[in-house]
Amino acid sequence: MEDYSVGPLDRIDIKIMRALQADGRLTNAEVAIRVNVSAATCHRRTQRLFEEGYITGVRADIAPASVHLNALVMVGVVLDRSTPESFAAFEKAVLPMKEVLDCNLVAGDFDYLLKIRVRDMADFNKLHGQKLIALPGIRQTRTFFVMKEVKDNARLPF
Repeated sequence: MEDYSVGPLDRIDIKIMRALQADGRLTNAEVAIRVNVSAATCHRRTQRLFEEGYITGVRADIAPASVHLNALVMVGVVLDRSTPESFAAFEKAVLPMKEVLDCNLVAGDFDYLLKIRVRDMADFNKLHGQKLIALPGIRQTRTFFVMKEVKDNARLPF
């Protein structure tokens, strides 16, 4: 694996982050053993990594089908104006939408790319008709239904 520079972190910090990224359920004692430091040192370092924003959270990955969210949809959005105000209005409106998993400002054919999780095509049709087309400043959308998820939520390569 390539050695990516991550700033003022030492090899122990990086080992802690790698261990937690691989398995967020590890106890502090288990992480300490894996990185070869005391539990107290591990706890102190892990807390610092959280406080300084290197680690932003730990969560469970839920199997979408288990909660009946079987359809993954990518939507490219083009806004009618490329101004800071129109971007801000769009972003503010999309943030509370629970169906939108990711919203990214992108370069290229779209202004934004949305990753959306819904039950099925009918559920997406309802979301599109009631919420998506009502978002501020939208000129055009292009929808892509994902047929197969090949790689999702991969670990960061550091």
